[in-house]
Amino acid sequence: MSDLDQFRQTVNAWLEENCPPSQRIPITREEQVWAGKNKTFPSSDAKLWFERMRDKGWTVPEWPIELGGGGLDEQHAKILKEEMKRLGCRTPLFDLGIWMLGPAVLEYGTDEQRQQHIPKIARGEVRWCQGYSEPGAGSDLASLQTRAEDKGDHFLVNGTKIWTTNADKADWIFCLVRTDPDAKKQEGISFLLIDMDDAGVSTTPIELISGESEFCQTFFDNVKVPKANLIGELNKGWSVAKSLLKHERKLMAEIGGDTPGPSFSPIQAAIEYIGLDQSGRLKDIGIRDELVRHEMAFRAIGLTHFRSFEERMNGVADNNVPLIMKYVGTEESKRKEEVLMAILGHRALGWYDDEFNVDELLTNRGWLFSKALSIAGGTSEVQLNIIAKRVLGLPD
Repeated sequence: MSDLDQFRQTVNAWLEENCPPSQRIPITREEQVWAGKNKTFPSSDAKLWFERMRDKGWTVPEWPIELGGGGLDEQHAKILKEEMKRLGCRTPLFDLGIWMLGPAVLEYGTDEQRQQHIPKIARGEVRWCQGYSEPGAGSDLASLQTRAEDKGDHFLVNGTKIWTTNADKADWIFCLVRTDPDAKKQEGISFLLIDMDDAGVSTTPIELISGESEFCQTFFDNVKVPKANLIGELNKGWSVAKSLLKHERKLMAEIGGDTPGPSFSPIQAAIEYIGLDQSGRLKDIGIRDELVRHEMAFRAIGLTHFRSFEERMNGVADNNVPLIMKYVGTEESKRKEEVLMAILGHRALGWYDDEFNVDELLTNRGWLFSKALSIAGGTSEVQLNIIAKRVLGLPD
C-alpha cells in the first residue's frame, strides 16, 4: 500500500471517529462558524468539530505545524479535502484570513508578522475582511486613492473602501493604500493590516438585492497604523495584492462546494418540477439540452482542476489556469442558477412567503447572489481582457 493510500485510510478513520453526525449534513448560512474574537457556534457539535480540527491543525492543513497548521503537502491536503467531501464533513471554520491573507503573510511577511498573525488565523481567533475596492476604483483597482502618509513611527490613513465583506463583524482588515501619490499607479501602493478597533475606523452596511447586507463601506479618518503592520516592501504592495488575488480567484473558481443552497441538484429539480415522459426522458426538450450542456461544462471544469493539480505536482503548472478557471467557474455558476430558475418557474419567485419551501426560497436567493460571483475577485470582462493579453498574446 502506498503512502497516499495509507494516509487516506488514516484520514477516513479519524474523520469517522471525530466528525459528529450533525456536522455531516449540508450547512446553512446561519450554521457557518466564522472566525473572530466574538465567534459563536450554532451547536455544541459545531464547537466540538471546530476544536478537534483546530487541534489537529486541519483548519489550515497546508500551513506549517509550528504556526498552527497541519504541515501537509498539497497531495495529502487534497486527500483530506476529498475524504471530507465524501463523508459530507462541514468546513469547520470560515475566514478570509484562511483563504486569502494567510498565504500572503506566509509568503511576504516577516518572521515576527507570521508569528503574530498566522497562529491566530489557524485557531480562528481573529476575523479578517478585505479592503481593496473603492467607490472610484473597482475593476481599475490600481486607481485607488485611500492614502497612508508616513508620520515617522506610523502611517496616517485616510479614505474609504467599499464592498468590504462583513467589515462590520471583522476584527482586522487587510488594505491596499497609496503611499506614494507621485508614482505610477501600481508602483505607489502598499499593503497594510489595520485593527478595526482603531480610532477613526467605521463601517456602514450595504443592502444587497438578495436581501442580505454582508457588504459594507469602510471609512478611515486619520487612523494611526504602526509601521510594523506593513506587509512586504513599502510601495510594493501591488505584488502582494496580485499574489493574494490568485488565492481569491482559486476560491471563486471552486465556489459552491460548501456554500448554502438548495438541497437538490439541477437534474433532481428538473425531475421533480418538470417530470419525465413515458420514455423516461425529461419532458421539456429545451431544459434537457441546458442540463446536458451544464453537466458537460461542470465535468470539464472538474477535470481541468484535477489536471492543474497533477501539473503542479509534476512542476509544470501553468500560472494562468486560476485566472482562466475563475472566469469559467463563476460564469458557469451563474448559468446553473439561471437553469434552476427556469426549472422551478413561478416556484422560484418566492421571498418570505410560507407557501414556498426552503429549497425554492434558496433558489431565488442563489440566483441573485450569483450575479456577484462574476464581479468579486475581478469582473468577467476584466478577466477576459487579461486572458486575451497575458495568455493569448493579443494586442491591447
